Amino acid sequence: MEMTKINEFTKKRKNIWRNLLVFMAVLGPGIITGSVDNDAGGITTYSIAGALYGYNLLWTMIPALIVLIVVQEMNARMGIVSGKGLADLIRENAGVKITFFIFVGLLIADIGNTTTEFAGVAGSMQVFDISKYISVPIAAALVWWLVVKGTYKFSERVFLIFSAFLLVYVVSAVMGKPHWHDIGQAMIKPDIQYTKEYLAIVIGIIGTTIAPWMQFYMQSAVIEKGLTISDYKYTLWDVVIGSIITVVVAFFIIIACASTLHVNGIKIEEAKDAAMALKPIAGDLASIAFAFGLFIASIFSATILPVATSFYVCEAFGWEAGIDKKWKEAPQFYWLFTIIIILGAAIILIPSAPLITITLWSQVANGLLLPVVLLCMMLIVNNKEVMGSYVNKPWQNVIGWSTITILIGLTITLFGSSFF
Repeated sequence: MEMTKINEFTKKRKNIWRNLLVFMAVLGPGIITGSVDNDAGGITTYSIAGALYGYNLLWTMIPALIVLIVVQEMNARMGIVSGKGLADLIRENAGVKITFFIFVGLLIADIGNTTTEFAGVAGSMQVFDISKYISVPIAAALVWWLVVKGTYKFSERVFLIFSAFLLVYVVSAVMGKPHWHDIGQAMIKPDIQYTKEYLAIVIGIIGTTIAPWMQFYMQSAVIEKGLTISDYKYTLWDVVIGSIITVVVAFFIIIACASTLHVNGIKIEEAKDAAMALKPIAGDLASIAFAFGLFIASIFSATILPVATSFYVCEAFGWEAGIDKKWKEAPQFYWLFTIIIILGAAIILIPSAPLITITLWSQVANGLLLPVVLLCMMLIVNNKEVMGSYVNKPWQNVIGWSTITILIGLTITLFGSSFF
């Protein structure tokens, strides 16, 4: 009897270790996709939200987390079941003409987004008195080398390390000595406003937390990693953990700026301003942590975003794509990636480039394109010819369609209020 119990315990322990090893092997796409969402544009949006409204917009993190998990899970499931990228599926189900117009819009928006990432590199290094004419070319060369000369496995490990570094924002927030009671009150009883500025920030937070391009990267990463339906439960945990990390980082960025900049009436226009403004209020460590987080996030996203863009454009037009492929095997993929990097870095080096305008319009483009991408996703993930028995459950459809409806409603309200 005692021997049987020992054998059962040993068996359970082996199963735990086996599951852990499988999870570690599957780990990557969910955490990377979630973490890269906290890019320079995202950090700027969260920083402005905290500086303008204090803790008042922290409530948005709760629905953002729920929607992010549901959307990312759908991406992973579509990739695993179909074995195809989202761009492939959109082309096959929506036709070439619709696909062309969607992807032209996405390509233009992503060039603007990549420019924003290099603006984040330049801004974060200016806090340390390093000129953008030094930091941006070096960063662009590093990003290009990592993708063109590296393998998917090597790149994924680097990306996971970058993801861990983003938790430095927790340090920056704690150094600001936040009022936890007020934070709790803001989460439970938010003071929701119906002004144009408030709605714009809400759309910006949702749009930057669930960016259109990340849906394509998530699905492509699942395929690139070769995951199958037997890996699904581990992939689900990867998605959940990645989504939680994303929202936790965003949560603490808002807190860092709310507890320092907002209470002192300091207004900012970009994330770099927040890092510099923190220094006299919360000390050198808080400022350095914020700037370092911005640098890591910008480098991280300046790598992933052009890769994702190259992936989905090549998939949409039936060209070979993938980090593990050589240049001769996927020339269109690597040329497109290279051109996006060069354009993004070059625009930043123009002395009078309107960086804030580029950042603003790239985020607006994200907000406008997101409902279109989500609509395509919802139609495909409920198509039994594509998904078989793995179509959405009713509660997933409720969240998915509600998100699309709310985003369209908020966008119409914002543009309507601006017009009138």
